[in-house]
Amino acid sequence: MNPVSLPLPPLRRAAALVLLGALALGGAAGCSTAADSAPRTPQEQARESSPTGTPTATPASASASTATDVGWVQLMTPMNQQAVKLLTLAAARAAEPRVRDFAVRLRTGQKAELDRLRALLTRMGLPGTDVHAGHDMPGMVTVRDLEAARAAEGPAFDRLVLVQIRDHLRQSAQVSRSEITSGRRADARELAAALVTAREASLAELERLPGAGRALG
Repeated sequence: MNPVSLPLPPLRRAAALVLLGALALGGAAGCSTAADSAPRTPQEQARESSPTGTPTATPASASASTATDVGWVQLMTPMNQQAVKLLTLAAARAAEPRVRDFAVRLRTGQKAELDRLRALLTRMGLPGTDVHAGHDMPGMVTVRDLEAARAAEGPAFDRLVLVQIRDHLRQSAQVSRSEITSGRRADARELAAALVTAREASLAELERLPGAGRALG
């Protein structure tokens, strides 16, 4: 997580940070909630109305996706995947029983989110491959982070887990709020809202865990 230890070349690292920043500041260029209020063409109005003139629901899977929607789901999926790896270590090795219990429950929640994120990728016609492989993004558990966790023991391991999971929860909540405000797809925004709610609850619980005060400052 320390920027000094990032393995990416400066230009590549900067590009990764710009992507996260774009989402956090309101989405990719040219994407805004204005698309939701754009005038409907006659063809669109006809598709959205029944023969009686009563509006019918448009399936979320048929919604147009903006760059914000795509960027969010392609970032959140590997963020959850990497967090699950660290939580799996914590569930088995944390010195404090309450940290272990927290890791087990959070891992279950993150896996459930992964199922929904992967289903969303499929509905959007996006590949399941990690487009951020090799990138160091804020809140992303990296290969180096996992190596450091495997090498740590006892309270030092617990502190490392608490810091990295705290960062993961904070950053993924931040980019998910940007999807809520700047994304267009109803199903993506609904999932983003669920993620934010879950992360806020998890952060509150994490900060009450033994050792959290010292680890998190």
